[in-house]
Amino acid sequence: MGDFKISASLEGHEDDVRAVLFPNAQLVLSASRDTTVRSWKLISSDPALFDGTISSHGSAFVNSLTYLAPSSVYPKGLVISGGKDTIVEVRQSGQLPDENAEALLLGHSNNICALDVDPDGTYIVSGSWDNQARIWNIGKWEQSILLDGHDASVWAVLAYNRKIAITGSADSAIRVFETNGRLVRKFEASQDVIRALCKLSPDHASGAQFASAGNDGVIRLWNISGQRKAKLEGHLNFIYSLACLPTGEIVSSGEDRTVRIWSGKSCIQTITHPALSVWGVSVCAENGDIVSGASDNIVRVFSREKGRQASAELALKFEEAIKAFSIPQEDGAGLDPENIHKPEFLQQKSGTVDGQVVMIKEANGGVTAHQWSSSTQKWLAVGTVVDSAKGRSKANYLGQDYDYVFDVDISDGAPPLKLPYNQSENPHEAAKKFIESNELPISYLEQVANFIVSNTPTAKQPKQSQQPRGADPWGTEARYIPGDPGTGGNGAPPPPAQLAKVIPQTEFLSITQANFPALQRKIEEVNQNFITSGNKDLSLNPSEVIILQRLNAQLQQKPATASHSSTSMSHGLPVAIKLISTWPVEHRVPGLDLLRLIALTPMLATFESNGNKIIDILAGSGIFEGKTIPNNVMLAIRAFANLFHSIEGQALVSKDFDKVYSLVEPYTVRISANRNLTIALTTLLINYSVLLTSTDFKGLPLSADRAITLLKGLASMMSLLSQEAEATYRALVAMGTLLTLGEEVKIAGLEVFDIGDLLIKVKASNPEPRIANLVKEIESILEK
Repeated sequence: MGDFKISASLEGHEDDVRAVLFPNAQLVLSASRDTTVRSWKLISSDPALFDGTISSHGSAFVNSLTYLAPSSVYPKGLVISGGKDTIVEVRQSGQLPDENAEALLLGHSNNICALDVDPDGTYIVSGSWDNQARIWNIGKWEQSILLDGHDASVWAVLAYNRKIAITGSADSAIRVFETNGRLVRKFEASQDVIRALCKLSPDHASGAQFASAGNDGVIRLWNISGQRKAKLEGHLNFIYSLACLPTGEIVSSGEDRTVRIWSGKSCIQTITHPALSVWGVSVCAENGDIVSGASDNIVRVFSREKGRQASAELALKFEEAIKAFSIPQEDGAGLDPENIHKPEFLQQKSGTVDGQVVMIKEANGGVTAHQWSSSTQKWLAVGTVVDSAKGRSKANYLGQDYDYVFDVDISDGAPPLKLPYNQSENPHEAAKKFIESNELPISYLEQVANFIVSNTPTAKQPKQSQQPRGADPWGTEARYIPGDPGTGGNGAPPPPAQLAKVIPQTEFLSITQANFPALQRKIEEVNQNFITSGNKDLSLNPSEVIILQRLNAQLQQKPATASHSSTSMSHGLPVAIKLISTWPVEHRVPGLDLLRLIALTPMLATFESNGNKIIDILAGSGIFEGKTIPNNVMLAIRAFANLFHSIEGQALVSKDFDKVYSLVEPYTVRISANRNLTIALTTLLINYSVLLTSTDFKGLPLSADRAITLLKGLASMMSLLSQEAEATYRALVAMGTLLTLGEEVKIAGLEVFDIGDLLIKVKASNPEPRIANLVKEIESILEK
């Protein structure tokens, strides 16, 4: 049997091709990060020519594909895709993008990375970064069956037959489920992430029934009972995709730039691509051809049949592209920089296994890579080796790939926190995300950002701020400069910093960080408990659950830009209000968390229920009454703070100042043990100080009166905060900003609230430089 050779190169995608399918000899399907699914129809077989059209155009990366063959119900077949928008889209094959889909399946709350249809065409199985897999019965689109119990992202799914579905997860386990949702068995399949599954031919020589592969670069063959039958080694990096040829041979693709063909336990052919990642591979059951999708945006078809192989011109173009490809020296693709051979090695030595790679030092000083082909018994040039960090092996965290995952020790005796980072990120943005996710003081930002820069040789340096170099308490100034002490550079210590002024604060602060999958899961978990315990009067109906899933998905995509015309927002907001007003107070946290995210949009500020706006609704919900639950109060105050994000919200919190302050005032005279509540409250007071000192309000008598009211609360808080640095810092920012309103406010601060003495005590109990500098700023304002 001959080697596979290039048959066709299908160009049109504008970003990585993440998934491919070969449903029949006339049709290829591909999905891409360019947000499209494309259909490629065969228009000529000798040579093979395909005509490509866009069949679906979404709003986010499309990462997964499957296909339902034509039937009496769906005579054209169904193309099923999923991706970052969390929706499984089902479309008739051949439909145009602007035509209505057959179904939009809602249930997942994060990126959908795997899809499959069972051989009988009765159900779809999907896998997602939300740690869930779901069964969707074809034609009965409204509800799904949850395959639960995964501890990390579900990267791979296999609809094995009508009754059995199999999943592979980033928690290194394979799970076998009945399609009614019952877990049959779970077994550890690797020490690393499972990324791919495929069903094997019934007569596979190993006796195995399916294969798995993943980040460790090994293909393992299993039977349904979890017994490993064989292990195939040869890939040099992550394996992303698996398929099975009609001959029973296995096809795989991965991060080592290759598609590999396996017969028995041996790799019999390695097809190198001119791309860093070969994301997907699929086979045509009718003719045995192969299709691949790669990070160079190209779909490629390969065939063993001479009549379907490409012209000599296209074959040469493919070969030259491989030779010209620049291979990062650290890409893990079997390159050993300590073992570089002279050119004569290629004539004197044979390879030991198909796909073996060696490095050759050319006469011009360059280094090239060559791969052994066992079928031709020749070394084939596969690229030029360059010194780069781009290709270093990825690290996995919570089911997602990163260039680095650092362990960060925050306090003695506590386990280290994980800090994921990609080289394309701004170090300060990554540090800020890490701090928000772990609810750490913002004062850690510079230290964390500098840690990233010091430990990643190709980290992008942020543009330098136009502000003078100095304190950056909010983490907005791009302050890393090579040569600064503690950043890993070399150079003389800089001159004393000229501190950037903080007061007056002129921008509103928002609290936007959220774990959207966990939020949705918690809502559904509490709701299910109501149903099973017989409290159906409290529970949401199925349509309301779907509405919240859609709302969650929209907020995750663009949390602050959802419009009044958004269907998911207009339908979802009343359901969210139901959670925070009718569910028992001990179960309101997920509803309140959802509400404070909606508060970033104008919709919440303009919403009315029975004539009441959101501040009245929260005031009447019982959250602030009796023996309060601190997390409920904290999230309600975060919602108040986030209302300042829109013009409509600013108008509402100004109009209802007295109502809002009466609700939060008790927490200014007694400091909650809940640190996040206190930080939320000081953030709210900062936003009121920004509003009162804005152009529209400054100079109004009302502003001075309200400023004095706020000063009273801030003075009380600071006398009680002691060594809580973050809340103290925010309280000082609010206080200092209010003091810029004029003499009346300053006199009240000095003579009524003894701010001068208070500042001395704050400075003595909080040695942090940012607090000491801020105290000096406020003192200078009081002296003017």
